Amino acid sequence: MSRVNLVGCLPSELEDLAVELGASRYRGRQLATWIFRKSVFDLDAMTDLPRDFRARLGERAVVEVAAPERLTPSLDGSQKLVFVLHGGSRISSVLMPDDDRITLCVSTQVGCGFACGFCLTGVMGLERNLTAAEIVGQILAANRLLDKESRRATHIVFMGMGEPLANYAALVKALRILTDAKLGVGYSPRRLTVSTVGLVPGIDKLGREDLKVNLAISLHATSDEVRSRLMPVNRSFDLAALMAAVKRYPLTSRQRVFFEYVMLEDVNDTTDDAHRLARLLRLGGGALPPSAAGPDPRVPVDPAGRRDHDDGPVEQGRGHRRRLRSAPGVAGGGEPEREPLS
Repeated sequence: MSRVNLVGCLPSELEDLAVELGASRYRGRQLATWIFRKSVFDLDAMTDLPRDFRARLGERAVVEVAAPERLTPSLDGSQKLVFVLHGGSRISSVLMPDDDRITLCVSTQVGCGFACGFCLTGVMGLERNLTAAEIVGQILAANRLLDKESRRATHIVFMGMGEPLANYAALVKALRILTDAKLGVGYSPRRLTVSTVGLVPGIDKLGREDLKVNLAISLHATSDEVRSRLMPVNRSFDLAALMAAVKRYPLTSRQRVFFEYVMLEDVNDTTDDAHRLARLLRLGGGALPPSAAGPDPRVPVDPAGRRDHDDGPVEQGRGHRRRLRSAPGVAGGGEPEREPLS
């Protein structure tokens, strides 16, 4: 029987495990504190746990957080972390500093099954879902690196490899571990953002979880014709269905839905596209991230010639951003923009 990785267990599950092993629930709470608050992953180093309890625990469970195999820095200050999983598969996370804010972009799948035309991960196809432990482990590993500078990731975005809502159970469990204020990692839900290609049933389901995390929509087109060509998922859930789901998603007064939009030359970068995008944003009550009107550094754009379009010119992107920012009803245009991730 394989041993369970405690990194993917809810604090309540750690309490239950402690009772199964003949200890009190208090020992489970201590275990959660060591893993999620102190970032200690060696059972023998958890010195306030009785030795016999640690021995029994070691027979049933492990605490595994992979160290990055490779760190690749970029000129903009971001760092790509590559992790090797059991079986040899690789995933990546990206640390993106911005003044006193450090955003960590994490993966939820090995590969992706949605075949978006502008994304290298979609070309790979889907290999498998990540476990909750593998998702949470990316955050713990990144924070362990940052701890050397007495820092940690301030915001987490689920925008890496894979479609988060297609790995729903593991995603939600990871979110609950990350947002548990007493014994989990302790992030405010407002600092977590889940991105989706537009899985309408998953958006509705996530909204019913009462997790209060932010939602981001990978939009990238303003018409069903173009979006269906770029993103086959649009053939199942078109723009009207997607925007209706966005309107249903519950938000607190300080939240907005974000829309991601990578400009592709002669595909989705016309002035008409900018005007249609403004109308869609008003309909969805959303906001564009600062980089959304140009190439998005979080998206692994296909470098191998598997697509028939190029990224839009930078000056054209800036022009569209100005049009969007001046559009009434769009965050940053026509009304003061509120910071949704504080």
